[in-house]
Order: sequence, then C-alpha cells, then structure tokens
Amino acid sequence: MKMDVSRRSRRRVWAGLTLVLLLPWLAMQFTDAVSWSLIDFGAAAFLLAGLGLTYEVAVRFGRSLAYRIAVGLAGAAAVLLVWLSLGVGIIGKDGDPANLMYFGVLAIGAIGIVKARFRSRGMAWALWAMALAQGLVTAIACIARLGYPWSGPAELLMLNGFFVGLFALSAWLFQQEAQHELN
Repeated sequence: MKMDVSRRSRRRVWAGLTLVLLLPWLAMQFTDAVSWSLIDFGAAAFLLAGLGLTYEVAVRFGRSLAYRIAVGLAGAAAVLLVWLSLGVGIIGKDGDPANLMYFGVLAIGAIGIVKARFRSRGMAWALWAMALAQGLVTAIACIARLGYPWSGPAELLMLNGFFVGLFALSAWLFQQEAQHELN
C-alpha cells in the first residue's frame, strides 16, 4: 500500500512539473508578453528536472513528511534562486555579475548536503549555512550598493529575505526530524 501511495505521489509531482513547464508555452498562445526561446524551455526543463530529482531523493531518503517538505522547500528555493539569478537578476538588472554570488550559496548547500549524506542533522546544518550565506550576499549587496539604481535596499532585503526564510524553514524542519530520529 505504501508503495502505491509513493508511486502516485511521485507521478503527481512529475505531472505538476510538466504542467509548470507548459504554462509559458500556453501563455505564448495568448499574449506577446511571454516570449520564450527553445533555450529558455531547455533551461526551465533542466531546472524542473532537478527539482523532480530532488523530490525523488526525498522519497528515497525521507521517511517522514517533515523531511520531504524540507527537501521540497530547499529544492524549490534553489531552483527559484537560479531562475531569478539567470533570468532577470536579483541584484541589478539582467546580466549583472553580482548575481553570481548566489551560486556560492548553492555551492555551500551542495557541499553540505553531500557531506551530510542526506541525513537530517547534516541537512539542517547545510541549510542553515545556505540561509546565512544568502544573508551575507544581501548584506554585501546593500553595503556595496550593488545593482543600484535598479535594486534598492528594500527590494534586496525583501527578495533575499524570502530565500533566507525558505532555507531557514527547511533547516528547521530537518532539525526537527533529526530530533525525532534521536528519540
């Protein structure tokens, strides 16, 4: 029975990710405001496939709902961070090299997750480190006035605060799972 639920859940996730990929194509049928190239669709497919594989990891390694939600939040935040950094730029305008700092945040997370071997306690540390790194990028951008005048401090604080919050919430969920595993 559990296998059937897991299989159904996984199918729903992959179907949902496919639907997300089809939304821009559908929008292009009705408006000129959305104009994606084949490269845009390829990049989106790559990122969404990464999110789907992240979910597969959660299903494989996570026995609890908290673990799966934590992986989902972290994966979605990472994909959205890449998408915004490459697509429109979080700091400044599209193509601003300051956005490359966000790949440092992702590198910290990737290294931490590999070191943790997907164990809850290590995953919590990795996500706390990502939240801290995201906050440091924000501080650097605000103090150095990177991206000005396109990205003001309020915009940088709100958008980056969103990512800090997602990474921190994911870390907290992993921490709760780690505590549960100890008991």
